[in-house]
Amino acid sequence: MPQIDFALGLLWYFVYTYSTVCHEAAHAWAAHKLGDDTAYEGGQVSLDPIPHMKREPVGMILAPIISFFYYAAQGTTWMIGWASAPYDPQWAARNPRHAGLMAMAGPAANLIIAVLAAVFIRVGISAGWFVASSSFQFADFVAPARPEKMLELAATLLGVTFSLNMLLFCFNLLPLPPLDGSCIPLFFLRGSKAEAYQQMMWTPAIQFIGMMVAFRVFGSLFHPILTFFVNILYQGHAHYS
Repeated sequence: MPQIDFALGLLWYFVYTYSTVCHEAAHAWAAHKLGDDTAYEGGQVSLDPIPHMKREPVGMILAPIISFFYYAAQGTTWMIGWASAPYDPQWAARNPRHAGLMAMAGPAANLIIAVLAAVFIRVGISAGWFVASSSFQFADFVAPARPEKMLELAATLLGVTFSLNMLLFCFNLLPLPPLDGSCIPLFFLRGSKAEAYQQMMWTPAIQFIGMMVAFRVFGSLFHPILTFFVNILYQGHAHYS
């Protein structure tokens, strides 16, 4: 049985937790600014993970921990989970464009985090702190230039942060209910058409089918996307395929 790296698990859980919290807090903040205080009153307009964990204890606590140990036992590193921010469906029905903006706020937060991680990686490369990893896997593409504990920690933290937030950004933009990308048509639909579309989005069967399709197709879509952006990070230093 592979040896489990508990320190790596803690790092993954830290990045997962705050990437997810930022995503949901962005939804909640956007809704609050646009007239729906449902999530605000529930405490979700906050970077404190506790309100988010209280709302989704399985997705925020149990699922990530269990999945980490499950994949670690197979010799890989991975963590899955979920969270949510409540909103008023009647507000969304009255304001479809506002509902669309609220939906886009979550992926936007993950994109901002990924860009910040990319900036730090590029600074580290320029300063001679980081080099390209000898092999490219999901979060394993940043390596310390010298065998120093702080550089190793920083390289791992930035690699996980960049890749995980790129994944959350891209996955949530898939135009499939119940993912955030399914709300993009709300920027263009009005009146009864917007209401009918929202009713379709909220149908449990449609959401179930959407998630099944998303998980089915995302793996083949995401790897070339991540590889493309990692190659941009390492332009002139390394190239992955």
